[in-house]
Amino acid sequence: MSGILKRKFEEVGGTSPCSCVWESDDDVSSSESADSGSNVHPSASNHFTPSSILKREKRKRAKNVHFNCVTVYYFTRRQGFTSVPSQGGSTLGMSTRHNSVRQYTLGEFAMEQERLHREMLREHLREEKLNSLKLKMTKNGTVESEEANTLTLDDISDDDIDLDNTEVDEYFFLQPLPTKKRRALLRASGVKKIDVEEKHELRAIRLSREDCGCDCRVFCDPETCTCSLAGIKCQGLDSKLATYSISWESALVLVVWLSTSTASVPPSQTALGPFSEAEQPDDLAY
Repeated sequence: MSGILKRKFEEVGGTSPCSCVWESDDDVSSSESADSGSNVHPSASNHFTPSSILKREKRKRAKNVHFNCVTVYYFTRRQGFTSVPSQGGSTLGMSTRHNSVRQYTLGEFAMEQERLHREMLREHLREEKLNSLKLKMTKNGTVESEEANTLTLDDISDDDIDLDNTEVDEYFFLQPLPTKKRRALLRASGVKKIDVEEKHELRAIRLSREDCGCDCRVFCDPETCTCSLAGIKCQGLDSKLATYSISWESALVLVVWLSTSTASVPPSQTALGPFSEAEQPDDLAY
């Protein structure tokens, strides 16, 4: 009998919207809170997870740069005094203030650059053609030719060079200018007097760059070492000579000198360890 009643109760509970006929105040309040909670917090079946305000990522703004025109300032050439060419003097510079201004669109500027590069390429090809003709007339410089000495760029026409089949962008590159060419550019820009003292100063700078370091070989004397006097470590010591080619007399002098000073390596000398057997050179005297 109890089993029949239980079955009937489950059938009624499944068909009835309410699980029980009588409801107390606590049941009502709990059901209301449950209903309100279900309204505020939706069920998990919606898959909605509110994101925190603090954790919200800022929208990435597109950072694009747009150009609409190109402004070009033109300067006249002057003697530079700021660069060191590989040879000669007459360095190229520019005046402190521009003499003209011109604006281009992006397309116009690209066309202007291509035109300038083509002109420079034409001059470069004409110079190559002139040099090849001179070498041909003089048989690679072995024979004197008056006709070759009188040839100039004006004797080379555009028909002698193949500019149409040459890609300007692929072929164009900056070329070092010889001293004669630099002087011609300065005079064409209105420079009447070129300072000849610059040539001697540039020669001294080039020589100083070739001769780097001091003259120390076996040991460093801070009182005579130019590196030490300049406040830098000794750059002239040769580790091979200091390790293997030192004689007994020089070694004795070095030991006495160190003991009379501070009995340590001077601050201007870089202490170098001996070579390993694999690093020992064959041409050094022990």
